[in-house]
Amino acid sequence: MNALLSPPLIRLLLWTGMLSLLVRTWIGVTFPITGDEAYFYWWGVYPDWGYYDHPPMAGWTIAAMLKLFGDSTFAMRIPALLLPTALGAALWWGFSGVDREKTAWAIALFWLTPINWLNALITTDTPLIFWSVLSVGALARAEQKPQQDRAFYTLHAFSGLCLGLAFLSKYFAVVIGLAYLVYFVAFRRDRLLGFALLVLAATPGPLINLWWNMGHGWANIMFNVYNRNQGEVFEWNKPALYLLTWAYLLTPGFVWLAWKGRSGVAAVARQHKLLATLIVVPFAFFALIAMKKVVGLHWVLNFYPLFFVALAFALPTAQLKRCSTWMAVFLGAHLVALAAMYSTQLTDWKHVKIYPEIVRSYRTQELLAKVQAPNTVLMATSYTPASIYGQTLKTYVPVFGAGSFHARQDDLLVNFADFDGKTLRILGFSQPNLDEYRAYFDSVSLITVSQDGVPFYAVEGKNFKWTVYHDTVLKDIFKQRHQIPSWLPMTGCPFCQHYCGAVRCTG
Repeated sequence: MNALLSPPLIRLLLWTGMLSLLVRTWIGVTFPITGDEAYFYWWGVYPDWGYYDHPPMAGWTIAAMLKLFGDSTFAMRIPALLLPTALGAALWWGFSGVDREKTAWAIALFWLTPINWLNALITTDTPLIFWSVLSVGALARAEQKPQQDRAFYTLHAFSGLCLGLAFLSKYFAVVIGLAYLVYFVAFRRDRLLGFALLVLAATPGPLINLWWNMGHGWANIMFNVYNRNQGEVFEWNKPALYLLTWAYLLTPGFVWLAWKGRSGVAAVARQHKLLATLIVVPFAFFALIAMKKVVGLHWVLNFYPLFFVALAFALPTAQLKRCSTWMAVFLGAHLVALAAMYSTQLTDWKHVKIYPEIVRSYRTQELLAKVQAPNTVLMATSYTPASIYGQTLKTYVPVFGAGSFHARQDDLLVNFADFDGKTLRILGFSQPNLDEYRAYFDSVSLITVSQDGVPFYAVEGKNFKWTVYHDTVLKDIFKQRHQIPSWLPMTGCPFCQHYCGAVRCTG
């Protein structure tokens, strides 16, 4: 347990950690802001106790970065750039007391995965992963203590605090909490007092979220439970895709050696029941979800690092060296593809389907300069471009029209009554049918501009008619997105208060 790390292993850790950080930083500096990041940017500009899609931790994190390092895309991304390094430190803190060398190998293998070299984007998963792994690390340290002393209970309380902060990042933190419950009930009933303290320390997170949702039309519940799951049905490709996601995240070399060494993996599962539970329970949870819904690659990342701890504990050092070699080859293919992408010019992508989106992201400033006008409110036809335009202009850009179930933060921030009588310019990709806009304005006209060979279209409408928009578009949005179940108590709802002047619309 206390053996010194070998120089080759130390060099592997140092080179892998430093080079991956440099690659992430390069991407973070050079890659344009994505739609999701631009959307989360406004969470940082308007920090709150919650947001329509998710709890507030990502917004708080971005707000801190903008305050400390300035209003830039790179500043927003700093937590994502440092995340793999921080996770390596958390794994070391949590598991090195069991086996220093094997924990070091776990960190090295984790750092060799392509996602830890290529992901430089800030998302809601960034704080979720950090706080989840830190919570696991604290509980793992507590489990290494034979005595239930002050340090033992302090670690349980800290684990619970981190779990609560993970919950304030994203609801998937519940899966870690579920694994804790299974572990203590099945294997550690003698330490249920520590678990009770953990739960108590985690409770403020859900209470904050509950309080905010009551005052904001249960926005998180409407998005995560109702609006985003309409029409989901079982399809065979969904569980298959879930398994392929894991094969990619863990890398083929890892999967093959884990299969070959399955007897050792099983022995580790019997010996380290906390580690096994924290892998099996979340894996099974998302497997059930995958029966009806496509499980995103990023959904499983808050327990993903633990797979590498389990494999490192299970395999002999010679096998771990072989695994690192295979993973390095897999990583190398990704780095070659990255280099090839960065060697291209914008015009090289002209025949790609998403070329208009690429132009919008790389030439945003130039595009907006062509469509802005004094005394005119710029809007967009969907949330991704609206967020990107707004982040570039440092002025919030609303979405005109019904939009989709995604990113309905607009419903909490925007009151279209404020635009009554104003001139609007609504920017989009496809050529619009002006007849669809005439009812909302005294007159409409079409403005066409070209940017790097891509046509963009702006509908200019003069004298916006708020009452007509209220009785049509907002009515449809209310019917589709804000049918809040009557059994949920409410103290406020910004959309309903804008729409009907009441906390709960009944008409």
